[in-house]
Amino acid sequence: MSQWVLASGNAGKLAEFSRLLEPLSITVRPQGEFGVSDADETGLSFIENAILKARHAAAATGLPALADDSGVVVDALNGEPGIYSARFSARAGGESGDSANIDYLLERLAGVPEPDRGAHYYCLLAFVRHATDPTPLIAEGRWDGRILTERVGTGGFGYDPVFYLPDQNCTAAQLESTLKNRLSHRGQAMAAFMPRLQALLAQ
Repeated sequence: MSQWVLASGNAGKLAEFSRLLEPLSITVRPQGEFGVSDADETGLSFIENAILKARHAAAATGLPALADDSGVVVDALNGEPGIYSARFSARAGGESGDSANIDYLLERLAGVPEPDRGAHYYCLLAFVRHATDPTPLIAEGRWDGRILTERVGTGGFGYDPVFYLPDQNCTAAQLESTLKNRLSHRGQAMAAFMPRLQALLAQ
């Protein structure tokens, strides 16, 4: 299992996973290098979509596959945008992209008082050894915060400029990248994933 496929074309995710897996002599290559298109995310949960993506990439390449599905879950919106975080505005007939998604989220939360603007980022990692692996390796991470009424900070991506972290007294977009990678939902998921992976490799 020295070479894996990442079920994503996101350069940031590739760099992060590559760095974490390098000590285990595992090389991670993005699915685009194999000409693999994105899977149809037909699941209704993060775990379903992550497994769908991992199986799709493994089936197309014959390699072990790692996938994640992540997004922001807003309490006042009954969990929206959730699995649709990346296309929140577009699904409503608006523009696509991070800025449009933030605009639409702020519009949906207009008038909601601060105590009721709780939210969390969520990440679900799924690893399959092959396309029909009956026991995918699963890990999750959750990062709690709340949604501001306007953008603060220029770093990060996604909803980071409006995702406020009370314990850090800043938004995710204001965090130094190393600290963000440790605290974030993806960082937490990877921290939970690594010992499980090491146990699997030791079998």
